[in-house]
Amino acid sequence: MTSQDNFSSSREHGSRKDAPSTPVGGVPALVVSGFLGSGKTTLVRHLLAEARTQGTRIAVVSNEFGELGIDQALLGNQAGRNYVELEGGCVCCKLSDELVTTLQRIREEVHPDRVIVETSGVALPFDTLLNFWREPVSEWVGDCVSAVVVNAEQVAEGRDLEGTVEQQASSADLLILNKIDLIDADQLDRVHAVVKNLAPGTPIIRAVNANVSPLALFPPDPEALPKRTRTQSHHGPHTHEAFETEEFVVPRGIASETLIHQITSRQTLRAKGFVQTAEGLRLVQGVGSRVDVIEPTVTPPAHLLGRIVLIRRSHEESRRR
Repeated sequence: MTSQDNFSSSREHGSRKDAPSTPVGGVPALVVSGFLGSGKTTLVRHLLAEARTQGTRIAVVSNEFGELGIDQALLGNQAGRNYVELEGGCVCCKLSDELVTTLQRIREEVHPDRVIVETSGVALPFDTLLNFWREPVSEWVGDCVSAVVVNAEQVAEGRDLEGTVEQQASSADLLILNKIDLIDADQLDRVHAVVKNLAPGTPIIRAVNANVSPLALFPPDPEALPKRTRTQSHHGPHTHEAFETEEFVVPRGIASETLIHQITSRQTLRAKGFVQTAEGLRLVQGVGSRVDVIEPTVTPPAHLLGRIVLIRRSHEESRRR
């Protein structure tokens, strides 16, 4: 198990001894979940950008499935020293104790105004929320909201909606129906209805590129959201579908079209990485049959170039389905 973080001592990086005490009502926390490739990291990037303009200090704990640290490259520059990445399992189960330890360290060293935990694409948000109710974190965290991002294109195709997606949606305080620009307008109402059926009564926000107002996720009146209680859970004993990862090494100078073909031929659920293509540095984002090769907004560390994480269901899981 590895913990990659950018935290340093309180004195060195400006976390003050005279930092403000816990605000009335506690520090608000947000758990961002959603299936592989739904747009979680993009949502967190929007929230970080907005927080910077408002002068709000946000700490982010990211739990990436796969161990290359791609999300750290995408988010770390924005969150700076207020960013921690946890690897080697899911924060909802295997890494739950480390999550609690990390959250407490964040409180002591950073004194954030808000906390975001971005789970992996296979994690269950309700079980992650339970960690905010454990001591000593429960002494300073206030309202906790679970936002689950759902890929509208995935729903329109009826792809991978059973199991993990159902469990994630049933744990949501708020559902974000993302990527609605990728489906036809006449499909939107049907897709909305399918998502609504996954979690009846849960508010749904439609979004493009995961652009959602922070007021919806850190609402002035959090009690307006029908949050779960500490003993309430829609699903049974904690189990995961079985997924596996593969590191796909890509040679420098590959043509984008060739790269897309090679990824789609591997029939993965998710692909993510940085590649130096014939057209220049590119960020590869694959979800199902869609593979986008785009110019990145960040410059990744050299050791990440030419390495793509591919995620698929395990052979045993595929046979069961």
